[in-house]
Amino acid sequence: MLEDLRKGLLFSHLGAQQLERVAKRARPLSLHDGEALFEQGDAAERFYLLLSGQIKLYRLSPAGNEKVIEVVTPGSTFAEALMFLDRPHFPVGAQALSEATLISIDAYDFASMLRDSVDTCFLLLGDMSQRLRGLIREIDELSLHSATCRVAGYLLAQAAELGDEFELKVPKQILASRLSVKPETFSRIIRNLSEQGLIRVTGNRVRVEHNEAMSQIADACALPQDTLHSTFLYSGPPDQH
Repeated sequence: MLEDLRKGLLFSHLGAQQLERVAKRARPLSLHDGEALFEQGDAAERFYLLLSGQIKLYRLSPAGNEKVIEVVTPGSTFAEALMFLDRPHFPVGAQALSEATLISIDAYDFASMLRDSVDTCFLLLGDMSQRLRGLIREIDELSLHSATCRVAGYLLAQAAELGDEFELKVPKQILASRLSVKPETFSRIIRNLSEQGLIRVTGNRVRVEHNEAMSQIADACALPQDTLHSTFLYSGPPDQH
């Protein structure tokens, strides 16, 4: 359990006694593909570290429409900021996109531990500052950037991280929701970019053929170069520079 906890950047900064305290109240979890972890509105008594697989965080509108807020990847914690609220409830639902393993953390005990550690409190402050930046970027993207810009910017970000040819990590309909694009619009944009020779798509594999032209499309909407971070998960301390 201790070694698994150290895989999370948040826990990697804890002292030995703190880590042992967290481990004593932690629980291992396994989810099947499509299995729900929690539902929107459930009481938030614990938060989570994802060890393997993918978790979809989403909200449902009153009409039942789904908006994917984030796709959590291994090494990330999520839902820990809710520990500061009185009687918190999850603002989103969580569902496995594949077989997944997690560690469930006692949020109340972790919050109690924070009272004895200023350094650990600053880690959480950095976490929430990241999320505030993420919210501002997301509002900016949704209000100012066209769907084509968002898709082009996403593909460029993936190419920068994984190389010019890469495999989409999540199903296209999930990715479309994450980018606030209708699935049919997402497919049309991908087709248009392919017809222009800017990308090549084979199944779930994408190759960016012309980085400069794709950058011009993204830059036309002043797309931020930093990747959108979630407002609900921790993936590392903020940039110190």
